[in-house]
Amino acid sequence: MRSGILLDTGPIVAYLYTRDAYHAWAVEAFSGLDLPAITCEPVLTEACFLAERNGQPVTRVLDYAMASEIRIGLQLAREMETIRALMQRYENVPMSLADACLVRLAEITGLPICTLDQDFAIYRANRHRALTLIMPSDLRSLHEP
Repeated sequence: MRSGILLDTGPIVAYLYTRDAYHAWAVEAFSGLDLPAITCEPVLTEACFLAERNGQPVTRVLDYAMASEIRIGLQLAREMETIRALMQRYENVPMSLADACLVRLAEITGLPICTLDQDFAIYRANRHRALTLIMPSDLRSLHEP
């Protein structure tokens, strides 16, 4: 397993926007992240959409991604068949393109996913392995026995 972290939409948005309910958690979590941070284009697309919906400049997401040197870790064209299969497997959830890309990145890298999305507790890497998640304890506790 290599060092790094996979970033989902929720923590990026929470980190950037002080009004977000998880802003304080995101600031604390990001201060201790094992870098580099890796994501995918669909996550950045979702974050830009949420920024715009909340009346914020969409460029703030991209400015943050460039300044913090977030890496794009997946080429969708190369992984489309596998990602489609993941989305089909979890169509009852349903699984978004961004979620499917992050699960695929977790399969490839073995890295943990920093997320606010409880669906990641359902998803499995390579059909069997639970994903390693970094998320607020109040969200995590909903899925622990």
